[in-house]
Amino acid sequence: MDNFFNYITKHLDSEEVDVWFKVNNIVPEKLELYYDLSHTLYLLIKSTYLGNSNSILETKVEMSSLDNTKHFNWCWNKTIENFTKENINFKLEGDHYDYLFSLFNEIYYSQNKEDVRESIHIFFNDLFDRVKPFTQVDLDIIYSIYKTLDKNLII
Repeated sequence: MDNFFNYITKHLDSEEVDVWFKVNNIVPEKLELYYDLSHTLYLLIKSTYLGNSNSILETKVEMSSLDNTKHFNWCWNKTIENFTKENINFKLEGDHYDYLFSLFNEIYYSQNKEDVRESIHIFFNDLFDRVKPFTQVDLDIIYSIYKTLDKNLII
C-alpha cells in the first residue's frame, strides 16, 4: 500500500524527472507542441460550444450526443487544419483522436458544471508544466499521451 501511495503522491526530484524524460525519449519541444495541440483544441471547443451550461455566456440549447460528436469533429478537424497551415501535420484519425474525443466527451460534453469542464484546461496545464514537481503517476500519464500523439505526428 505504501508503494501505491508513493506512486501517486511522492514528488520526484527534478534530476530524476530529467533522467526519466531522457530515458523515455521525451523531447521538450514536442511536449510543448502536444500541449499546444490539446490547449488549442480545448479553446476552440469552449469558444464555439452552444450546449448545456449554467453560464450566461452560453446559449441554453440542448445538444444531443450526436451534436456533441459533430461539434468535436468540427473542432478537431479545424485544429488539425490550423496546425497543417503551420507545417505541423497530424493524422486526422487514430488513437490520439480516440483519446481526446473520450476525454472531452466525458469531462466536457457530459457535464453541466463549469468547474468540471474547466478541469480539462487545468489538467493540460498541470500535465505539461515542466516546472512543477511530478509524481510517478504524472510521468506515466505524460508518457502515454506523448507517445500517442507522437506516433500520429507526420514527419
